[in-house]
Amino acid sequence: MIYVYTDGGARGNPGPAAIGVFICDENGKQIHGFGKTIGETTNNIAEYTAVNEALEWLLNNKHILKSHAKIHFFLDSLLLVSQINRIYKIKNPKLQELLFSVREKESQLLCPVSYTHIPREKNKKADALVNLALDNKLQ
Repeated sequence: MIYVYTDGGARGNPGPAAIGVFICDENGKQIHGFGKTIGETTNNIAEYTAVNEALEWLLNNKHILKSHAKIHFFLDSLLLVSQINRIYKIKNPKLQELLFSVREKESQLLCPVSYTHIPREKNKKADALVNLALDNKLQ
């Protein structure tokens, strides 16, 4: 099992935005982690961008998936998890486009991908990567 913690945030919403991705195995051992700025956008677009960037990294590093049959995402955005899990519909065309990209990447991974909402306190590593990227960009 691969665990992926993602977060996205914008200061100002919209405003300067960044993403954070923390990937680990089932024992919590870090496989990869990164944070980066993504320009000026909204919180929701930043959250979707984080998921897309994590999926892109996994696609480019499929060798780590050999012994891990499943990928499980953890996000602190209930809205995003509800949209990805088809509980809420998406009206915003940009978010629809980003969800389509998520679905395309999932299909290319050829293994089950699931999404769970977690409290912000349980997403500290991804959140810290977002804030580090934003703080470094704003200095």
